[in-house]
Amino acid sequence: MHIHILGICGTFMGGIAAIAREAGHKVTGCDANVYPPMSDQLRELGIEPIEGYGVEQMALRPDVFVIGNVVTRARARDFALMEAILDAGADYTSGPQWLYENVLRHRHVLAVAGTHGKTTTTAMLAWILESAGLNPGFLVGGVPLNFGVSARLGGGNHFVIEADEYDTALFDKRSKFVHYRPRTAILNNLEFDHADIFPDLAAIETQFHHLVRTVPSKGRLVVNARDEAVQRVLARGCWSEVLRFGAQREEPGALRARGEPHAFDVLRGSLRLGRVEWPLFGEFNQLNALAAIGAAEHVGVAPDAAAESLSRFRNAKRRMEMIGEVAGVKVYDDFAHHPTAIRVTVGGLRQRVGLERVLAVFEPRSNTMKLGTMKAQLPWALEEADLSFCLQGNYGWEAREALAPMGALVVVADKVDALAAMVVEAAKPGDHVLCMSNGSFGGIHGQLLAGLRRKFG
Repeated sequence: MHIHILGICGTFMGGIAAIAREAGHKVTGCDANVYPPMSDQLRELGIEPIEGYGVEQMALRPDVFVIGNVVTRARARDFALMEAILDAGADYTSGPQWLYENVLRHRHVLAVAGTHGKTTTTAMLAWILESAGLNPGFLVGGVPLNFGVSARLGGGNHFVIEADEYDTALFDKRSKFVHYRPRTAILNNLEFDHADIFPDLAAIETQFHHLVRTVPSKGRLVVNARDEAVQRVLARGCWSEVLRFGAQREEPGALRARGEPHAFDVLRGSLRLGRVEWPLFGEFNQLNALAAIGAAEHVGVAPDAAAESLSRFRNAKRRMEMIGEVAGVKVYDDFAHHPTAIRVTVGGLRQRVGLERVLAVFEPRSNTMKLGTMKAQLPWALEEADLSFCLQGNYGWEAREALAPMGALVVVADKVDALAAMVVEAAKPGDHVLCMSNGSFGGIHGQLLAGLRRKFG
């Protein structure tokens, strides 16, 4: 089969490309924004993305066009290829539907859902199953360092997938995850996000309720005991076994942690099941670990074995990934873009480095942030940083105004090079520079390292 993917450089669609190629299909694709890590992964697979969505791509005559949700009818002029597909009556489908019909249909799917921590938890779960010899397939919204790729077909019965609540395609407005039909599902947490498609948190809870409806009675839901929105979802109906995790006091049957985030015991009630010792930090990663351990148990991996395997876990790229160090100034890259994720990420780094300075550099470019829905939360999100630096993009709202409560602790610039220069000027040996964006951030990481080399010789 020849598939042509529209939006191939997105993490999800790029993962489908990798899986389809491994399964023996011919894969081509196009996108308007090509940047690492997905562009690098595609080229390593021998797939050279076509720039743009021109109608000349109809001449490729694929068996089916797989349409990413980046494609819209509202901007038909930018997606001439989609209009040509519709005019020609050519076969097309969505990425999630193609994946279910061609890969997931006959496998035990373990889905990881939630507003925050999906990529890290999915990578943890895939690594636990890999360490147990189960040879799982997986599709992660990033590149787990234990595997070096974001997706693979795998040779076992199990498939681990990052289950996104974002809508499926221009012709299917259900959340992606309703296509996956998991037997094991993690509901990690739930908060308002994706303001471009959901009017409020209640609408997102409805989509999670739909996901819960697809889990069979012999399946397992692994749910965050601390999250009120997740509890509301379950109150609307639950037909599967439920394993709770993260309870802050002893709770019969639930998984909890005892100890520091970098070294902790895993307990069920008062019974010690195993111990995790790893380089990750922050309580949020501790909760992610409990979720992954609980999901792996459902497919036969004992909690002590799962905990031991996490001692060898390496996080995904762009999850507190250190890019380089110059004169004692460390530069990190992280995918955080929602205010809660920014706060958790900055707070986790603060917990790790103590009194050393944290310089937070961020770009509020997600669809939710561009709408200004959560701009008032940014000062709260950045509380643990010593200094903050924000890029003023074409957001429709003024970052300087939103960040005014921070006074002299924040700097706003209109261009990436100007922002990088300001960070370099402020940086001192021993500082930790944390760059946060869900895009390429205009290559700021390289500019920072080059500027630091010039400054410190």
